[in-house]
Amino acid sequence: MADVEQIEQVERVIIVGSGPAGYTAALYTARANLSPLVIEGFLWGGLLQQTTDVENYPGFRDGIMGPELMQTMRDQAERFGARYITDNVTRVEPGAAEGDPHTVWVGDDAYRARAVVLAMGAEHKKLGVPGEEELANGRGVSYCATCDAAFFKDRDTIVVGGGDSAMEEAIFLAKFSSKVTLVHRRGEFRASQIMLDRARETENIEFATPYVVEAFLPGETGLLGNARLRHVETGEERDVPVAGGFVAIGHQPNSEIVQGIVETDENGYVITDARSTRTGVPGIFAAGDLVDHTYRQAVTAAGTGCMAALDAEWYLRDNPHVPTPAALEHTGDLAEEQWAPSSSAA
Repeated sequence: MADVEQIEQVERVIIVGSGPAGYTAALYTARANLSPLVIEGFLWGGLLQQTTDVENYPGFRDGIMGPELMQTMRDQAERFGARYITDNVTRVEPGAAEGDPHTVWVGDDAYRARAVVLAMGAEHKKLGVPGEEELANGRGVSYCATCDAAFFKDRDTIVVGGGDSAMEEAIFLAKFSSKVTLVHRRGEFRASQIMLDRARETENIEFATPYVVEAFLPGETGLLGNARLRHVETGEERDVPVAGGFVAIGHQPNSEIVQGIVETDENGYVITDARSTRTGVPGIFAAGDLVDHTYRQAVTAAGTGCMAALDAEWYLRDNPHVPTPAALEHTGDLAEEQWAPSSSAA
């Protein structure tokens, strides 16, 4: 029989990542008496930690700062028993046999759990030009028109990109901005014809092609004042006065540590079963921007975090586990009831 210390090392649920998806999964699993272990990453809180005013998250009439929202969600889950490790996961290993614990590695430290929720999120792809970092986070450069368009009412803006996302951003911005300049490095676009047509039919959207953004420049107030554009063919440069610069060149899901473990699409997004958060590996679930290349909103991420928590709870309920010989090497001859989930506190 393994000693008690060894047995307690097998968690019921480990949540990898944080942000709205991870912290919501933590809240729901904690309230279900599953005592989740959240390995939240050094940059905990996800993209909202890099956001200033959040005015579209339900329940905050006057808005809330992104970091404050993340701290509140983190504290709420902790209140019900979520535990945190502020470090980065380096790899994930599925159990040796179906139902065996999965192993989550943080450097040389191994943590084992019967259910794992992946919530590592995604990162905005960036242009990497001067001024982009300095003028982000409420100073003019943004990566989400749905989040920030209202801050630029009756002001000139630009959108950088050539795909459907760029067209959607430009069309949405056009409802608020006096003029939207859509900048693309080629004369042709990757966007679908219907989205391109909609953008072209919008009166206050202008196209600047083939141009690239060379730099974002501050104005007299220290906020974004101009975007420096360079013509790809002639090299001619011109400064375009703008209050907002929206970069819409895609996202990169943070799925590196599970490549080859769970199925991903050609862009690296984790694939889940329809209408659920289940991956192809029993006991491993995925939520938030790690799986969502369409909506990418805090509220939708939180919703799928809830789904992942419920899916994990139901998995533990429906799969009481008798360890295989491989698992017994680590845990000893545990009785089945010692592996069963705690009763849910709905």
